[in-house]
Amino acid sequence: MSVQNPAHSITRWSLVGMEAMWAKMFDPPTTSPATTDQITTVQQGLIRPNPVPEIMLAAGYQNKVTRAHTAQFDLMSTINIPTWDGQKQLAFFVIGDPDNPAAASGTFPGPTLRMPRGVIFQGETQGKGPPPHTLHWHGVEPTPLNDGVGHCSMEIGKYTYQWQPNFMGFYFVHCHRNTMQHFENGLYFAMLFEAPDAYFGSIASTNPDGTVVLKDLNQFPIGGGRDGKRRVACNLNDPLNGNLRFPQFTSINPGNQNLYNNRPLNSPDNQPLGPNDTPIRFATDPHAMTVTFDVESLLVFDDRDSVWGDLAPSARATFPVAGTIPGINDNFNANPGSNGFAAFNDFNSDYWFVTGVPVPALRGGDGTIPPNIVIPPQLNSGINGTQVSINAQTGQNILVRCLNAAYNYLRIKFPVDIVIIAWDGRALGVAPYGHNESYLVPADTWIEQSVARRFDALIWESTPIPDGSFITAEFIDHTTMSPTDPSVGNSGQNRSIGNVLMTCRVPINIGGTVQQAPTFSVDGKAVTQLGTNLASYAVTLTPKSLGSGDTQATVTGNDGKYRFDNVINGTYEIKTIKPGKTFVPAGRTITVNNQNINVPDLIESLASFTPGSYSLEDALNSLKDVVGLRTPTPAEKFRFDVAPFLNGVPTPDNVLDGRDALNILRMVAGLPPL
Repeated sequence: MSVQNPAHSITRWSLVGMEAMWAKMFDPPTTSPATTDQITTVQQGLIRPNPVPEIMLAAGYQNKVTRAHTAQFDLMSTINIPTWDGQKQLAFFVIGDPDNPAAASGTFPGPTLRMPRGVIFQGETQGKGPPPHTLHWHGVEPTPLNDGVGHCSMEIGKYTYQWQPNFMGFYFVHCHRNTMQHFENGLYFAMLFEAPDAYFGSIASTNPDGTVVLKDLNQFPIGGGRDGKRRVACNLNDPLNGNLRFPQFTSINPGNQNLYNNRPLNSPDNQPLGPNDTPIRFATDPHAMTVTFDVESLLVFDDRDSVWGDLAPSARATFPVAGTIPGINDNFNANPGSNGFAAFNDFNSDYWFVTGVPVPALRGGDGTIPPNIVIPPQLNSGINGTQVSINAQTGQNILVRCLNAAYNYLRIKFPVDIVIIAWDGRALGVAPYGHNESYLVPADTWIEQSVARRFDALIWESTPIPDGSFITAEFIDHTTMSPTDPSVGNSGQNRSIGNVLMTCRVPINIGGTVQQAPTFSVDGKAVTQLGTNLASYAVTLTPKSLGSGDTQATVTGNDGKYRFDNVINGTYEIKTIKPGKTFVPAGRTITVNNQNINVPDLIESLASFTPGSYSLEDALNSLKDVVGLRTPTPAEKFRFDVAPFLNGVPTPDNVLDGRDALNILRMVAGLPPL
């Protein structure tokens, strides 16, 4: 804290000549001490372990639970995603989940993490790539050891974070080591704390081995409470007189007047349980100070500087060159970039995203993302139907959650009235924050957000809004404050918005014609090293961003061709699967942007060939090619120009040489390649 005219003062060091003080650790530990496993000691009573991993397994969204009630995180994988205009390959640092096949190699942003308020959370992290990394649970207040702040908390290595979420709300997680580089390049994901009975309402029974059996998910969907409904923390009352300020949210469905629960948070849990409800009790009413909702939209606005992206693979790009006296004579001027010290100090965004969906707009232009984008449940902690662009009916309660994950300043406006019910994870007017209140933002009124800020808003409309309506977001390079004009607000300052870099539009449809996202096809084939079609292999199309749609799979015929239809705009990974075979490359990342995609051939690798795949004649001819005794035919040239991948370090050189010829001879003899 600070006070005016303190009796004692602390002199601050000048930054001049002390730039190296910002580099506190050059070689952080890669392993962490063991933590107490609270899951094995938690009482199966009022405090419960996190049920989400087991529910994801029971629903078929995971293929295992490595450790009971524990989420898995791999930091960091690097994926290269083609930009929407095909001009660049952006390197993304991503967080993977080895228990979840849809997220094993990571997505952008990372899969949304949800859990009920009050459970004991465990997150087991594995460090990959150049260290160091952390996971910082932004807005949560765990012990310092589990806070995930670089230099202060454990830097992985391998570490199990443990804490308990105490508030329902919208938070997010990001790496807090070399933060500007890691956060900007994708090491983050949204984190949502649901009502205390959320997820538990979906469990019918628990097996002796800890696995769970789910109820009828049509009646008790994953994420719903004991009555199957989903809720968000909310206070719709006037804090002065206790009267209901926004009555529309109490009568969303005809005859239902109990959708808003304004009981105090310490009210006892006296909800009567019906014959189909999960027979669990809580210390207090799990629905106190909540409101139900019918439609949820998750809007995560992000930007990328492609020059930063070019530097991204160098995890230590902003580190100084260590001198003989660390912190004293380190060299900051040897870094890449235009000005040495802090190579990432000059940020110029040129690509933008909404919940991982690329915005098709050049710098300074308008960009509209497709309608009817839905986050798949396997990337959403099992919850089905969360939208990005909004389709809803009149009379439905719509919950919009918005995060500014951009380095640019953001302002956003809606074509309808909205009620802001929470900022930065804390519900307005809900204890212990009873001094503030939910408030109405009229249609077409700008809401301003700096980086990392979040808000939750409710929408309720009794009449349709015009078709072709949009939520509008502007990415702005800076803001300035001018003290010369005292006419605005009580501060005596006039806020002046800086340059608008790009305007993004998110379709919103309430009660009008249902908007459908345009769809396209993705096709290609796999071939053998001889150039012949590979028969009967499986191929998968997996989204690499939250809003890219769902995973698809197919099995090819004898012609080696595959085709996916009804693919919406987004980023995907194509992978081929055939037992005993490997492919070069193992997969391809593609971006669909308003056009059909033909994927370059995936080629069966030489390493997966069985003896006899090449004949002795092939091997002898390849040797003759190397020494110039013959000229290969066009078909043979294709074969041998594509086949030699083992001789390239680290990539194929596509030139047949003696090593390739020798490897072909070894293949004929049934020996492994060199």
